[in-house]
Amino acid sequence: MYKCVIVDDEELARNLIKKHLNQLDDFEIVASCASAIEASKVLQQQAVDLLFLDIEMPVLQGTVFFKNLINKPKVIFTTAYRDYALDGFELNAVDYLLKPITFGRFFKAVEKFLELQSIVQPQSIAISTKRDNFIFIRKDRKQVKVHFDNILYIESVKDYIKIHLAGENHLIKHSITAFEDNLDDRFLRTHRSYIVNTDKITAYTKHDIEIDAIEIPIGDSYKSAVIDRM
Repeated sequence: MYKCVIVDDEELARNLIKKHLNQLDDFEIVASCASAIEASKVLQQQAVDLLFLDIEMPVLQGTVFFKNLINKPKVIFTTAYRDYALDGFELNAVDYLLKPITFGRFFKAVEKFLELQSIVQPQSIAISTKRDNFIFIRKDRKQVKVHFDNILYIESVKDYIKIHLAGENHLIKHSITAFEDNLDDRFLRTHRSYIVNTDKITAYTKHDIEIDAIEIPIGDSYKSAVIDRM
């Protein structure tokens, strides 16, 4: 259950977010605050997963309040003023909602939050040895087994890797090079950003590898090793 705090000096705005949240599972409203000062007291007393935080408030702006928090929960900023969007994203906000907030737009922001919750830190992933044919990854507060047989390919996305399976994927905070060391011989590095399961390859050229309709590039520095392997 994700614990949420709503912070807005307007009661109607707070009630609308309550109404939206009450339509969703796994979210608990632990406080509804009319000011940042009131919210600060709540955050000192208990851990919170997600803030719905208005930006333009009397006494203390939401962005200033959030910037000065030591232990920052995830935040979705809300405001009636479009000009504040940049301020919100500079603070790594999950999203920025412009009032009046429709349920559709609200739901999209919550989906972004849930996606971030599925991203795990390196220490949260149990890496198997090369004798094993699976790994466990933490997702939705559970350890999920991922069999090597089911992996199509692995993609590096900035500081994360995305493990692509048929019909789903898992996003993990991990370097692709370190992760490669834990895979068995069926996996082949084709690019600095890609590792493929050779059992899943359906076609290839000198420039790319195909897994059904998916095209995966072959990097220049990997070309010789890939062609030799094929």
